[in-house]
Amino acid sequence: MLKKFIRLLLLLVPLLVSGQNLLPPIYNYRLSEYKGASKNWDVSINDNGEVFVANNKGLLYFNGEQWTLNKLPNNTIIRSVECIGDRVYTGSYEEFGYWTKNEYGELKYTSLTHLIKNHTFTSEEFWEIFPSEDGSVLFRSFSAVYSYKDGKIDVVDPPHVVSDFIEYQGKLIVAGGSLGLFEVKNDKLEPLHNQDLLLGKTVTDMVVFKDKLLVGTKLNGCYLYDGRTLEPWMDKINNELKLHQLNKISLLGNNQIGFGSIKNGVYLYNATTQQFQVLNRESGLENNTVLSILLFNDQLWLGLDNGIARIKLHNPITYYTDYTGTLGMVYDVASYKGRLYLGSNTGVFYFEGNELKFVNGSQDHVWDLEVVEGDLLCGHNTGTYKIGENGFEQISNIAGGYQLIKVPDQTSMYVQGTYNGLAKFEKRANGTWDIVKIKGEGLDFPVKHLCFETPKILWVAHPYKGYYRIHFDDGYDRVSKIQEFKNENAPSEYNVEVYNIKNHIVLNSEGNWYSYNSIGDTIVPFEEFRDFKNKELLFFDDRYYWFSDSEQEKSIIRSDLKTDSLIIADNPLKERLAPDSQNIIKVNDSTVYVTLSDGFARVNEARIREQSMEQILPIPDLIVFKDQRNTYVINDDEIPIPYRHSQSLTIEVASPKYMSPHYYFELKGPKLYSEYVESGSINFQNLPFGKYTFQVYTVGMDNSLSEPNTLQFEVAPPWFLSWYSLLLYLALAIVAILLVRRFNRKKLVRKHRELQDQMEKQQQERLAKMEKEELAKEVRLKQNELASTTLNIAKKNEMILELKNMLLMNKDKFSNSQRYRAFIKKLNNSIEDTEDWKRFEVNFKELHDDFFERLLKAYPSLTPKDLRLCAYLKMNLSTKEIAPLMAISVRGVEIHRYRLRKKLDMDSSNNLSNFLITF
Repeated sequence: MLKKFIRLLLLLVPLLVSGQNLLPPIYNYRLSEYKGASKNWDVSINDNGEVFVANNKGLLYFNGEQWTLNKLPNNTIIRSVECIGDRVYTGSYEEFGYWTKNEYGELKYTSLTHLIKNHTFTSEEFWEIFPSEDGSVLFRSFSAVYSYKDGKIDVVDPPHVVSDFIEYQGKLIVAGGSLGLFEVKNDKLEPLHNQDLLLGKTVTDMVVFKDKLLVGTKLNGCYLYDGRTLEPWMDKINNELKLHQLNKISLLGNNQIGFGSIKNGVYLYNATTQQFQVLNRESGLENNTVLSILLFNDQLWLGLDNGIARIKLHNPITYYTDYTGTLGMVYDVASYKGRLYLGSNTGVFYFEGNELKFVNGSQDHVWDLEVVEGDLLCGHNTGTYKIGENGFEQISNIAGGYQLIKVPDQTSMYVQGTYNGLAKFEKRANGTWDIVKIKGEGLDFPVKHLCFETPKILWVAHPYKGYYRIHFDDGYDRVSKIQEFKNENAPSEYNVEVYNIKNHIVLNSEGNWYSYNSIGDTIVPFEEFRDFKNKELLFFDDRYYWFSDSEQEKSIIRSDLKTDSLIIADNPLKERLAPDSQNIIKVNDSTVYVTLSDGFARVNEARIREQSMEQILPIPDLIVFKDQRNTYVINDDEIPIPYRHSQSLTIEVASPKYMSPHYYFELKGPKLYSEYVESGSINFQNLPFGKYTFQVYTVGMDNSLSEPNTLQFEVAPPWFLSWYSLLLYLALAIVAILLVRRFNRKKLVRKHRELQDQMEKQQQERLAKMEKEELAKEVRLKQNELASTTLNIAKKNEMILELKNMLLMNKDKFSNSQRYRAFIKKLNNSIEDTEDWKRFEVNFKELHDDFFERLLKAYPSLTPKDLRLCAYLKMNLSTKEIAPLMAISVRGVEIHRYRLRKKLDMDSSNNLSNFLITF
């Protein structure tokens, strides 16, 4: 029962979302980003666009890229700040002075309070500073006004509170809290005439508007003073200002005024139309209490009670943002009967005035909003609905109405892609819709992308299986033929889309573009889109194509594929594009809507073109150049970088006049770089040594480039390649050459000596060889001679022995015995002739010089006869050959050999001849 009641309540009671107009982008700088305190009392900007904020912790400085906090010497709260020339004046507790930059761009403080004479502070804080027309600088506390000029300070010390001051018609006008307005004359205060309306009302701020003084009060709105009379400001915004406690006023140009309130943010008021926009916490501000407000270069800066905000006024792209989460991600936008409708993942919404209302019963995911045949149709998660006088009326229960397209050559017939194939929509004459599911085997998959090739041929993209070319029957109720393009017939089966572009079937697959060749029935590259790889086609008409790059550069590109190209790279747009879900809806020739992850944007193309042509992009400033150890002064001179500190070089750039830009840089030198970067901090790692030229450009919204700023630097070579090292290398090379020459000379001499020694050695070896050969020849001769002598002696003795034996055998035949004996004796003497032995011994010793000496030394018991036997044995003579030489029998030789073996202490196993030969 309760559930039914809730459903009925949803149908009967529209859901209202807090309304807001399409607003310019709001940039919030949070405490965690600027590293100061929450309260920001005053804002000032110099001519270069650098922002200075009076903060509870000190002076905040923002160069467009980075925030830095600068504290006073006494660490007091800074309440006011004003940029005048190259000085930044600040006021704090019983202290005021100015800041200037040193050569490194660091802010240094100079106090001025020592110039005050004959005056004592009464626990004063300085809340306001402005330059007077006479060249003096005025400082206001609640107690007094101080004028600084030419190194002197004069004090205007009224008896009451000073809540504000301003110069008007050449006069210094002071607000005395609830006491009204006063004019400073001769350091005295005189009340203005005819201002009774202000009495009892606290003046908070004043500006000169249309030659009148616009006086803002805390709780009573604004008044106009023309120098003579004071009257209430009758514009309708005054009631809002009374209600929400006015605090600050700033002129915005073009008859527009900004009012900062304590309770409800800032009001952007157009005095011509008396219309206003409110920017508060509900529309994107971090805080509703505006403590300071300042316009610079079409950027409205707000110092808040908690944070800092920047609003880009007159931006060609305005945004509707859902901060509550009620709207969710927007998928489509449609304009119908004067209302703007939004289709999101939570349902259908529409604007009524500035209020966003929910279409009852539309909760759930919306895919498509189309104005068809005079009806607003909604492709929904649960079917298709008609939005009209009868509310949210279902006309089809086929789930998932992705896309609805018209059938060519048919009057009121459409085809819709759904979660489960295709559906035919046809409007009857009575205004109702006839819807049927188109039948066809194999046509039961989700169809998100579809287009007609001819009136009877439809292309659809399967989310995971490629492309299908579908042929309808005459009634479009059934598919007669399905042709699949996948595997080898298609580039890819995943992430596919299909379009009909100027009667060409164009396919997108994995970021690559192709077209269908009907003659060859093949898919070929689509050359017209070759420059748009990895881009998603959002919308196209007869002239322009809109692409998005939501993954990488996060920008939108509008192109005619020829020379007319527009790149839209607004940061809030880039941050909120939703990949695969963004959509573009064309309103007219100069305006389109872009769906976003938390709302939608309206893009004024003509205004983007106009701004890009009007605006001269500022040249980016070179803020910091540092290596791993040092920070360098940036000037026109080339900066030398020691090699040992060059492994990481950082260049910080900023373009304060063009907040939140991106940059393009080029580095030319031994190594070349070029890149678009979002951040102003550019780092180079391990650059080779050499001279470099760095150029950086500010990049506009349409990707146009400013003039470059240039920095030249040189990375010194490593110590081993420096000039003194090269000089040392040259000296070492010369020394090395000399040493090599000396070494080679010595080597040559040594080689010559070695060759000479080698030649001498070879000569000596040849001589030695010759001597050896000669000696060997002599030895052979001696051996031959010895052998011959020995043989002769042996033969002679053998013959003599034979003669002797013959004589002995024929002794009886000799008649003369005496003569016989004499003859025998003579034969015996011939056998024992010592001369033969001496000759033998001489020849033997020539061959075996010390044989006898060594033998006697080893065996001293040897007799001469033993030595003689040893000599014969050394000559390897046999027993038979020895016997004649020793004039004994063979048996005698054997007995002698036996005795000799005993003397030599040799057993029978050893060969006596071998022993003596080797001895």
